Amino acid sequence: MTFIRVLSGDIGGTKTRLAVIAVDGARLRTERERDYASRDYATFDELLGDFLHGSDIPGRAAFGIAGPIYGTGQGRVAQTTNLPWRIGADALQKRFGFGLCALLNDLEATASGLPALGAEDFLTLRAGTPNASGNMAVIAAGTGLGEAGLFWDGQRHHPFATEGGHASFSPIDDMEVALLRHLQQQHAHVSWERIVSGPGLVCLHEFLCQYRRAPVPDSLKHEMQRGDAAAVIADAAMGERDELCGEALDWFVRLYGAEAGNLALKVMSRGGLYLGGGIAPKILPRLQNGAFLNALFNKGRMRPLLEAMPVKVILNDRAALYGSALRAARI
Repeated sequence: MTFIRVLSGDIGGTKTRLAVIAVDGARLRTERERDYASRDYATFDELLGDFLHGSDIPGRAAFGIAGPIYGTGQGRVAQTTNLPWRIGADALQKRFGFGLCALLNDLEATASGLPALGAEDFLTLRAGTPNASGNMAVIAAGTGLGEAGLFWDGQRHHPFATEGGHASFSPIDDMEVALLRHLQQQHAHVSWERIVSGPGLVCLHEFLCQYRRAPVPDSLKHEMQRGDAAAVIADAAMGERDELCGEALDWFVRLYGAEAGNLALKVMSRGGLYLGGGIAPKILPRLQNGAFLNALFNKGRMRPLLEAMPVKVILNDRAALYGSALRAARI
């Protein structure tokens, strides 16, 4: 048994998780791990310096980052989408003394981490065709909306990044057209991420309050002002404490399913579609009630193709961290 010691990171708009992990094939052993509030740090270098201070620095590092990666080969520079951070692999190597360093998109990292997960790390929404094989896809709603694919070459899967969450939102009925027009007053471009994400759930609730001409109850308004507004809306919906929050979450789930179906068709993910991110595990009953899958399958003549695809929720929130560790061990 030969373990390679690596530094792994999952860098998100809300939370950054760093860990020192020993890797042997797809087996991982975490030596040290810590979570940070991303917005508490002006730069990633400052945050990483805090984690590494006084420790034995591994020779290899890889970081999954919520944003596009620029450069050749593995990608050398990243600009985070929901943070003012610019991260360079060469600069990190020089400052912290890594022998090797790689950057990858956070959803590519999640896709790369699938081999390290066990059966207990998934919840099946749709079994699909037995022994399904082929390309796979990952979609993850959280602070933003991430999407990735896994190309099947007949022997193994090759994860690749996309920025599909920033593709243009496409309404399918009068209500969604009204939502689009509402959001166009605020944004020059209305992407799926503006709607299928934590901030997107808040936008849906805000729109419904105006559309239904229903004021937000004072108690709920105070909760939303004090904490994570999206979490408050979801919690009120799941606890059936507020009818409009319930409507917003149900709508969110249908839109999540619709865009998941779009991704599945574009990647032709016969091998499976996976839901990652922080939101899905918290709203499992809503994802299991049929509305998500109905929206996913609602693609006309392509419905049979989509119904044959396995659909699973990733329950382990360390998938991206594990994927970065596996990538670091292979550099």
